[in-house]
Amino acid sequence: MAALDRMASMDDLRRCARRRMPRFAFDFIDGGAEDERNLRGNQTAFQDIELLPRYLVDVSKPSTGLTLWNHSYAAPIGIAPVGFLNMAWPGADMMAARLAAEKRIPYVVGSASSTPLEDLAEAADGMAWFQIYIANDATLTDHLLDRAKAVGCDVLVVTVDVSQPGKRDRDIRNGLQIPFRLTPRIAWDLARNPAWSLQTLRAGPPGFANFSQIDGATAGSTSLQEVQRNLISNTLDWDDLRRLRDRWTGPLVVKGLMHPEDARLAVETGCDAIQVSNHGGRQADYAPPAIAALPGVVAAVGKKAKVFVDGGVRRGGDAIRAKALGADLAFTGRPFAYGAAAGGYAGMRKTYEILSLELTRALGQIGRPNFEDVDETVLARPLNR
Repeated sequence: MAALDRMASMDDLRRCARRRMPRFAFDFIDGGAEDERNLRGNQTAFQDIELLPRYLVDVSKPSTGLTLWNHSYAAPIGIAPVGFLNMAWPGADMMAARLAAEKRIPYVVGSASSTPLEDLAEAADGMAWFQIYIANDATLTDHLLDRAKAVGCDVLVVTVDVSQPGKRDRDIRNGLQIPFRLTPRIAWDLARNPAWSLQTLRAGPPGFANFSQIDGATAGSTSLQEVQRNLISNTLDWDDLRRLRDRWTGPLVVKGLMHPEDARLAVETGCDAIQVSNHGGRQADYAPPAIAALPGVVAAVGKKAKVFVDGGVRRGGDAIRAKALGADLAFTGRPFAYGAAAGGYAGMRKTYEILSLELTRALGQIGRPNFEDVDETVLARPLNR
């Protein structure tokens, strides 16, 4: 696709996605909480981290691979869970799974995916992790855990930063409800974007595929906020996390922690990794950028657990910045959604290709051809400890 060939960055893909999506759908994927200060801060905080170039080093054979829990991955950039990813473009869930299999990168299947986790895990061919919220009803949580384990999702990611649903002003202004409710404003938006609308009509609107087998899980819910209240516990505490740790036999990642003491307690509870995250700026608009919170978490857990980060990753070099600050892996979600909207599977592949190209070129510029050799000495300014 010629248009994709001319796209050089995530901003290019985002602009194209905006043209091809209804406004309510784009705003759902693109937006953040309240004034979106946190959303913007995630990106600018990455941009403020400078790497010091080094030369006269043989960088002809860059290596971006890494190993986690006896699994080999081709790059240190994973596909983060994006609820209702099919809102970006019909079939985007499956595109992400196929891309993970093709490129051999981690793909976190979201429990709020619009495609059953079994189908996505099969398509991902061993690259799938599974993300879960701890529900008010323990039987619902156990049901999803059993399904994830049965299809080979060895790594479980539990998201803990949604004790209260984020207030997303864009969605309120657009009158967005999931499942969709056709209002005059939504109808006009759909009419102005016929390609998205017709493909969504054929494929079916985004929904709660992983809960359809459970009687009453989403019954009577007309908005995403209501579903969140039904399916996500706001009384979650450390005992709940201990129960999950006892229930799950594989690696357990806690996603959404930013306070060093929370990270330390999670490790004491038996968690294998901390994913530093502010939910991509979609929850608390007053929180610090995820990358700014990363060093404190790394210092708190030491070598006792892996540390990942998500939120604001828009360049391949951001994975190097994250590694220099102590993260083993960086995740991103919106760029893959933009890619799907811009050009279907080819667009999502373009997202990865841009990130991968930027990653290898940045490694060459800093004189570290092997990603696993990146440490804080590549920073232009030392860490403040």
